[in-house]
Amino acid sequence: MAMTINSSPVLTGESAIAFVEAAERNSELPTPRLSMEREAQIADFLRKSREFIFPPKNKQ
Repeated sequence: MAMTINSSPVLTGESAIAFVEAAERNSELPTPRLSMEREAQIADFLRKSREFIFPPKNKQ
């Protein structure tokens, strides 16, 4: 009969309290966002990469 192995560590005591407090503080931080200019640059880059045509190889 196979036994399941729990590979996830379980935090208890002060470690668990510190982890939860840190997670709660981090959840309130603002999420970084791209500027409209950067989004436009990425969109332009993606468009150009889809339209790129490799130059023909020189046959010698």
